[in-house]
Amino acid sequence: MDMPINSQDKETLTTLDKIERARQARRNKFYLRDEHITLSHGSGGKATHNLIEGIFAPAFSNPLLDRLDDAAVFTPAPDHESVRMAFTTDTYVVNPLFFPGGDIGRLAVHGTINDLAVAGAQPLYLSAGFVLEEGFPIAHLRRIVESMAAAAREASVAIVTGDTKVVQRGKADGVFINTAGVGVVRSKRTIGQDQLRPGDKILLSGPIGDHGIAIMLARDMLDLECEICSDSAPLHTLVADLLKVAGDGVHSMKDPTRGGVATALNEMAMTSEVAILLDESAIPVRPEVRGACEILGLDPLTIANEGKLLAIVAPEVADRALAAMHAHPQGKDAAIIGTVQATPASMVFLRTEIGGTRVLDMLVGDPLPRIC
Repeated sequence: MDMPINSQDKETLTTLDKIERARQARRNKFYLRDEHITLSHGSGGKATHNLIEGIFAPAFSNPLLDRLDDAAVFTPAPDHESVRMAFTTDTYVVNPLFFPGGDIGRLAVHGTINDLAVAGAQPLYLSAGFVLEEGFPIAHLRRIVESMAAAAREASVAIVTGDTKVVQRGKADGVFINTAGVGVVRSKRTIGQDQLRPGDKILLSGPIGDHGIAIMLARDMLDLECEICSDSAPLHTLVADLLKVAGDGVHSMKDPTRGGVATALNEMAMTSEVAILLDESAIPVRPEVRGACEILGLDPLTIANEGKLLAIVAPEVADRALAAMHAHPQGKDAAIIGTVQATPASMVFLRTEIGGTRVLDMLVGDPLPRIC
């Protein structure tokens, strides 16, 4: 006799089926034809996806990895199913190491916290691994480590383990930092990029492009009489406030880092097999950032951010979610920037300020190497 399937089991089966279909769709869409690694493979855009789908995803495939979310969410043991944990890792190679609004140390802490936060987790503990180049100034290392420590204290997380390696001069460009983080998931509902539904609203916590343009200015690539600072910041308290108000209405969250908002939303649309329509006039961009992008021929939607949140929520909670963001210092300029639609699946469109509509694709190439 067949056993009845409850609603939770049905949701789990549906989710697993969507993950598998999305995985096959990605593998049908992305092809690794390159014979050598290029800087574009680290951009977070199409070349990165080709690399992941062509090399890493097939080799390491498992149910947690196959979701391709920013953090893996799991139960620590079969007899602890009431507790869910999130785990993530990242590596930071930004150039320059110190820039307006932050440095590689603060960036490493904030970025790891944010990957846990968008999984609905309260960050708890971080690791820190350093690859140091022979000849790197001790004063610079002390400044970076002290900055990391301050960022961790401010976010109420602890750096509890780490590692240090030294390589020959010219082999590491100063310092590279690898971090990992664990946290406890607050939400009982699955939050992920495969959870978007037609009708959902897309919320953005504030102006985009600040980090990428700040890095560009710090490299003296553009002579502008303006000060643009990186938006590097931890998002977990903003996420906590959002979840308190919107609860199960929060379907997906992502911090649009490498590849920017355009790449993040394309990943979501593809995995959930939906379409996304954005309203260009609703997307907040600082005038200084917009001006720099126009001069350089860049699209703010493909520029990296390090302290912004994309939240996809059910339409009935959208106004409450937006109000919760506005009440938080990091979300005071938040806006509803678009809507999820059923078709055409796996596509993102932008309704332009002049009334037209164009396809918004992932980042192609690598206009700003070494930004995080």
